[in-house]
Amino acid sequence: MPEYRVVDAFTERPLAGNPAAVLVLSDEYPDVWAQGVAAEFNLSETAFARRIDSDEADYELRWFTPVAEIDLCGHATLATAHALTQLEVEGPYRFSTRSGILTVERRDGRLWMDFPARPAAEVEAPEGLTEALGATLGWTGIGGNNDLLVELDDEDTVRSLTPDLGLIEALPSRGVIVTARGSGEYDFVSRFFAPKMGVPEDPVTGAAHTVLAPYWAERLDRTEFRAHQASRRGGDLELRLTGERVLIGGHAVTVATGELDL
Repeated sequence: MPEYRVVDAFTERPLAGNPAAVLVLSDEYPDVWAQGVAAEFNLSETAFARRIDSDEADYELRWFTPVAEIDLCGHATLATAHALTQLEVEGPYRFSTRSGILTVERRDGRLWMDFPARPAAEVEAPEGLTEALGATLGWTGIGGNNDLLVELDDEDTVRSLTPDLGLIEALPSRGVIVTARGSGEYDFVSRFFAPKMGVPEDPVTGAAHTVLAPYWAERLDRTEFRAHQASRRGGDLELRLTGERVLIGGHAVTVATGELDL
C-alpha cells in the first residue's frame, strides 16, 4: 500500500506552517488517481515524488491541490525533501518538475530550495480588486503563474485583512498575493488567496516568494530577507535572491504517517 506523510512546512513546531501530504512512490500512477488522493487529503497541496532514471534529476515531483495540478509549489517541495531525509535518502534532492529542475539541499539546519525568480510586472488594478480586498491598493502587478501582487499600506493591514473570497475568485487571475513592509523582526509580510484553485487562503506559500523576493529586492535594495506569511497558522521563510534564482530556506516537521488503503 502507498505510504504517506503529512508534513508541516516552514515551521519548527507541529500544527503551524503549511501542511502538505507527501507520497514517495516507485511506480507510475494515473493522473486521475493522484487528483483523487489530493482531493481526499483536502490540503492545499499533495506532492507525489517518483524515483526516475535521469542524469539531471533523481525524482519526478508533481503537486496537486484538491481540484487541479499546478506548476510550482514551495511548501510541498520542502515537505517532500523533509520526507526523503526521514527515509534516509541522501541529498541534495533533484526534482524534475513542470517548472524545470529544482534542487533542495540541507544547510545551516534548514532545507534550502533553489527556485526560479518570477518578477511581477506592474499592471492597472483589475475591476473589483479594491472591493475584493476591502483595502487601499498600492503598487499592483502580475507575476508567477498569473498571480496578482498588491502592496498594502502596512503590516497591520495585511494581518487584519478579511477579503471577500467570492470576489477574489471572480478576478482574472489565479490568486492574489498581498504584502507590506515589515515593522519588526521581518523584512516583509504577506498573505496569499487562491479560491479558484481550491485554496481559500494558503497558510505559507513558497512559490509566492519567487515573486515577492525580486519585488522587495528592488524596494529595499537588498538580496537577503526574513519573511513571514501572516496566515492564521503562519510561517517563516529565509530568502536569498541570486540573479534569476531565489533560494528559499525553511524548517519542516512530520505530524502524521500512514498507508493509503487503495
